[in-house]
Amino acid sequence: MMMKTLRLPRAAWLTTLGAAAALAVGCAALPSADELDKQAAAAVSASFRDEGIAKTDRIKQDLGQSACSSDKPPSDAVAEQVMAQAKATVKWPAGGIYLGDWREGERIAQNGRGFTWTDTSNAAGSGGGSCYNCHQVGRAEISFGTIGPSLYNYGKNRGVTDITAPTAAPIIQYTWMKIYNSKSFAACSNMPRFGHANLMTEDQIRHVMALLLDPKSPVNQ
Repeated sequence: MMMKTLRLPRAAWLTTLGAAAALAVGCAALPSADELDKQAAAAVSASFRDEGIAKTDRIKQDLGQSACSSDKPPSDAVAEQVMAQAKATVKWPAGGIYLGDWREGERIAQNGRGFTWTDTSNAAGSGGGSCYNCHQVGRAEISFGTIGPSLYNYGKNRGVTDITAPTAAPIIQYTWMKIYNSKSFAACSNMPRFGHANLMTEDQIRHVMALLLDPKSPVNQ
């Protein structure tokens, strides 16, 4: 059987040729990576608006966020810069009082409540720590995440037998900094920056500190 030759009208041929030419031109002038980044940033910026406590300034990444969301890990020099900047943000507790009530600390660690735009702030400590989402903390809790290391016996394993002893000071200060801004010691830490991001109040951090370090806490029994 003979096949008939497909014949397109002249206008159709011109349209097809024009589209092919446009495609060829487009392929020859693809946008650069920087241009694509700018277009993506513009699209993200146009997609959000301020709503309650959720402000669009969250879109702007700081050095730690931008360095650790890249397709390549930051260089040692950049990582050191991120950690130095994080340490500079840490606010030490008023009156030098680092520890609160470990019982309250356990309640905060168990509390997985986050924040929504309808919240006014965390001034009253309405949010939780969600600690068990990533860590084993107390031995009694059998459901916990493993993204972070186990914190069971945290103070005991570090030789804290008396929280008022001078020898306890370094680990107490380290722990405060780690909770306040986790990037102080790991540039690309996955741990929330609880103090820096106003996710926990100063008192809440004190209570979680007590849970981890107080020898009387069940964490250290």
